[in-house]
Amino acid sequence: MHAHRLYQNPIQLPRAPCGSRSIRQSEIGEGRLCLEKHPSLPIKKLRRRLLVEFMGFIPSVLYALPAVAAPMFEMKEPEVIRTSKLPDGVRFQEIVEGEGPEAHDGDLVEVNYVCRRSNGYFVHSTVDQFSGESMPILLPLDENQIIKGLKEILIGMKVGGKRRGLIPPSVGYINENLKPIPDEFGPQRSLLSHAKEPLIFEVQLLKVL
Repeated sequence: MHAHRLYQNPIQLPRAPCGSRSIRQSEIGEGRLCLEKHPSLPIKKLRRRLLVEFMGFIPSVLYALPAVAAPMFEMKEPEVIRTSKLPDGVRFQEIVEGEGPEAHDGDLVEVNYVCRRSNGYFVHSTVDQFSGESMPILLPLDENQIIKGLKEILIGMKVGGKRRGLIPPSVGYINENLKPIPDEFGPQRSLLSHAKEPLIFEVQLLKVL
């Protein structure tokens, strides 16, 4: 009998105040939270009003915290002045047009360069990747001493200029005696092991001697 009476007269829990953690789940599901603030609004209109207030809160936060709203800095490729394609398959981009003397066939030039594989992987450079220090090299613009593709990229450049070129293996390291070859064994081995694939050279002309 006592059990029967208990289920007939369930205990009525007092309604928790707005914001209390003891609010019953049924009240949350039925959208009855904080009705005391807007007693005259139906549930659907109250939900719509709460959504509008929340959406209005977001831009106010971004306004107060401009660092959060600011777009992330993006690394950009340097602008290309022009792109050229030669009959033997060499392609190069003029990144910086120099203002000094122009390099011609047979000249001796001083350059800095970075050599990468066609997939972007680093091979060798005259510029230290960590310290930024450079060790420029001298190259004769003679295809019996320098890889033909690099010679073609350098001819016509002016001192202070920069070019990026794609060199096919047919005009690249067709033998191991062609420059530029690094002095260190590791970089030298890395360079020659990729001699049968296209290479990308980024070169800066420093002097025409």
